[in-house]
Amino acid sequence: MERMRRALEAAGNRAALALVAVLIAIEAAEAQPKENAVTESSAGRNVVVLVSIPDRRLALIDSGRVVRTFPVAVGTESTPSPTGEFRVVSRLVDPTYYHPGQVVPPGPQNPLGTRWIGLSKKGFGIHGTNAPRSIGKAASHGCIRMAKSDLEQLFTMVRTGDVVMIRGERDAQVAQVFGGAAVLAADAGTAQAPAGN
Repeated sequence: MERMRRALEAAGNRAALALVAVLIAIEAAEAQPKENAVTESSAGRNVVVLVSIPDRRLALIDSGRVVRTFPVAVGTESTPSPTGEFRVVSRLVDPTYYHPGQVVPPGPQNPLGTRWIGLSKKGFGIHGTNAPRSIGKAASHGCIRMAKSDLEQLFTMVRTGDVVMIRGERDAQVAQVFGGAAVLAADAGTAQAPAGN
């Protein structure tokens, strides 16, 4: 990367230099700041984080018992939250937000809030927000957003390696945890959304 930068500098190509700066920022984003990383293992734990996209709620389940539920914001229709089973792969305090051409340090303007819980689906996580009114709505770019105090509480309860299940439908487990009826995929077109959504 350094050789490429020197060659482009010598050529005096400012647009190419800007591209190199963006590539360096992206590379930095993939190597999140280690000083903010919190590494505690989930070995010997039976903790699951269950996210219901239709309910816009998250539950922390420990050994089959629902410990706490929280309201969340989920992805929009054009930028949906991923569904499936993932793992917590990183936990950061006061994360820096990296986006091509933009770096936002920790603070009130940071769209990630004060905590980042990174998932095994690259680029996705559970984080805070600088737009608290988005909680309870389909408003994110796919990540799961939480209110500051809720996220900080959840952060203390999860560890690297814990399972995160994100469900796009109200199956039996989602209905059991969050209430209401399960909706089968074939019934989804005729079913009513749960109250409060």
